[in-house]
Amino acid sequence: MAKRLPYRLVALACAIFCGIPAGQAQTRGAASVDKLMFHGSRERLGWNPLETELTPPTVVSAAFGPLWNSPAFHAVSIGGKTYAPHIYASPLYADDVAISLGPHAGSSFRVIFAASSNGYVYAVNAFATAGANPVPAGAMLWSRSLCAPRVNPYLDGGVPIGILGTPAIDLDPTPPRLYVACDDAAAGWQAFALDIASGNILPGWPVAINDAALAPINRNGPARFQEAVHMSQRGALNLSPDGAVLYIPFGGYDDQAAGWMVAIDTGIPRLAAAFSGAPSNVMTANAGMWAAGGPAVDPGGLIYATTGNSPDGSGNAHGVWGHSLLVWDRMLRLLGTYTPFDYCQWDTNDIDLGGDSPLLVPELDPATTTTPRIVAFGSKQGSVYLVDRDRLPGRLDHRPPCSTDSTSDRSLVPPGPEPQFNARGPLQVFGPYSEIYGSIDLAKMRSSPAYFQGADGANYLFVAGSTKAVAGRPDVIPPSLARLKIVTRPSLASPVFVPPGSRSARAILSSPPATAAYLSIDGADNRLRFLNPGSPVVSSNGPRDAVVWVLDANLFRSQFLVDAKAAHPVLYAIHAMTLTPLWHSTPGQLNVGGKYSTPAIAHGVVFVGTDRIQAFGLR
Repeated sequence: MAKRLPYRLVALACAIFCGIPAGQAQTRGAASVDKLMFHGSRERLGWNPLETELTPPTVVSAAFGPLWNSPAFHAVSIGGKTYAPHIYASPLYADDVAISLGPHAGSSFRVIFAASSNGYVYAVNAFATAGANPVPAGAMLWSRSLCAPRVNPYLDGGVPIGILGTPAIDLDPTPPRLYVACDDAAAGWQAFALDIASGNILPGWPVAINDAALAPINRNGPARFQEAVHMSQRGALNLSPDGAVLYIPFGGYDDQAAGWMVAIDTGIPRLAAAFSGAPSNVMTANAGMWAAGGPAVDPGGLIYATTGNSPDGSGNAHGVWGHSLLVWDRMLRLLGTYTPFDYCQWDTNDIDLGGDSPLLVPELDPATTTTPRIVAFGSKQGSVYLVDRDRLPGRLDHRPPCSTDSTSDRSLVPPGPEPQFNARGPLQVFGPYSEIYGSIDLAKMRSSPAYFQGADGANYLFVAGSTKAVAGRPDVIPPSLARLKIVTRPSLASPVFVPPGSRSARAILSSPPATAAYLSIDGADNRLRFLNPGSPVVSSNGPRDAVVWVLDANLFRSQFLVDAKAAHPVLYAIHAMTLTPLWHSTPGQLNVGGKYSTPAIAHGVVFVGTDRIQAFGLR
């Protein structure tokens, strides 16, 4: 790359964020802002660089606020009791959908897609239409019940489990399709493909996901896929770049199952491959893949996922992959790993790496760093990590030996000593540092980063979490949002101001060679107290006017959603560069939904899933 051009990367970010392969970006139109997967893309970028209306001045003004609510989604009756819907899955958005069912058949709409804990999928009109038969924003275009959910006593006080994981949309096949996983009380977990124009289930679907079907294709067995009531399918779904393979992650409720990654051939359709987090047949937590963001997939088709804890004392046992970044090829053959140096302490105290999904940073200028291809993720401990995707440091058969030496960590750590270690080691963002306290309400981060490139070409990550006042107590203090800079040496090809008569030019020409990238804390808020936030997303007009959006569940991990007195979530808008809060919803504006969801932003409107779709924008 001869020169660092921010807008070139903005164009790439648009292609990635919109879910469009870079070579096909022109075919869908420059203004397309489709959000077809969690965080908008296979890479989980989390950035919409095409937002012109929601700027810091407009969001902070009195003109910004609630616009409309869709009708409430379907309740279900189980055992004589009625259960309200909860939206754990993040809403998705498509700019142009030709509806083929019901009274709106034959018309095209901008559509929000949502999926509920009660097993329904919905298509909701995102923007009002005019003409002879106007359709208001928020109108239901179609709905489809996919499964009869069962009440799960381990989930937020007894929420029925239908759909928790964010679906994935593929616009390329005919017809375009939405993939989703649903747990039926009789049939267990199943994967569905729906025609997005009608909600109809496509021929050959659903595909059953159970122990009998997975055992013959598991690449890390023998292991048991536990009964569906114990299997958490909270992680978002993802697709291979050609759409031929669907990836579905699983963890375990109440620490009663090993993690799994499942690959489905979308063309036949059939189960194609599986990988268990450990060769485990017992009902105990072992490398669960439960983070809301699910796996990330790079343009070459490699799959990246983080895992939760393994049993205390499992150490470097063969095939046990707790607290690790795992990288597979498209058929789930393990290609690379990374495990933090202090994973044994995390195993003992349930401090998961796997609560935070990976983000694949757009390729950095190779003139500025020896690590242009990196992956970023966080942990319940409150640390954030960078790993070199081209030189994955771990083995393929087991984790490294246990360590207490932070300098032995093989991620891309900052060059100076970290205060918690008095030595080099991973970057702590939300504190205080502890290898004892980091589970349940003491966890400090369960969210994926969001990427943004500023007007100066600098690369940033935004992370949301919960700083604790003291270790061992859940009380939250600021900061709850941080801006991290990906530090590289400035490119010699980048524009540089050289004062007249100075010797800066000589200094530039003799600057040290490029080194590995690393993270530094570039800024942190001093007001926000998030109790249990989802992943942040960024909207901006190219590299300018950036706003960070975070949906905080506003109650701790251990608190029930089914409680009539459950706190309502809060949507926040924060200035990306000053980290000043611009706006937040009031207690009555959002209904109770799920946890770890993110909003979708398109054409000046912010869409939030609760027990329905709720929209905010300029009135």
